[in-house]
Amino acid sequence: MSKTVEFFFDLGSPASYLAWTQLPALCARHDAQLLYRPMLLGGVFQATGNASPAMVPAKARYVFADFQRYAKRYGVTLAFPPGFPVNTLGLMRGTMAVQLFQPERFEAYLDALFPAMWVQQRNLGDPQVLATVLREAGFDPEQYQAWSADPKVKAALKEATEEAVRRGTFGAPTFFVGEQMFFGQDRLEFVEAALA
Repeated sequence: MSKTVEFFFDLGSPASYLAWTQLPALCARHDAQLLYRPMLLGGVFQATGNASPAMVPAKARYVFADFQRYAKRYGVTLAFPPGFPVNTLGLMRGTMAVQLFQPERFEAYLDALFPAMWVQQRNLGDPQVLATVLREAGFDPEQYQAWSADPKVKAALKEATEEAVRRGTFGAPTFFVGEQMFFGQDRLEFVEAALA
């Protein structure tokens, strides 16, 4: 298996969630390895001068309707959590921590957190809600918090975010197939074509 898809994402991005629902099957069809690359979307926006579509009312109306079109096409639920957009700094540090310290459970972690936010509408920006979701998925919330505060984890997330920006990323999700970059969950057909 020499083909890979790098998936730069933030859990607080609805488009990242929609892409996540499709990528494993897409990669399996092409015998490609899916490489999960957590990054901090807020850091990407800050570095590139970009902003969430939620910050531009006309764009937000269109994009949110378009997300629902894709959710229907994919046969998945997309429901926005209270408090959207969520500050994901702690959440993405935790995501990086699980990837670094418990990689064998990383996909189980995503299987719990993406649906918690985007299907069950749970506000993962609330530490108590996050702790409940983690516990339900078999993770230790206290360990998670300790890992999230580890300087190694903070540095890894910062470096991953800076790498994404260096490579041209300006939002989430962003995919790389070799040197080819594709932005947005609505570009998965081009990711698939690049793999083919």
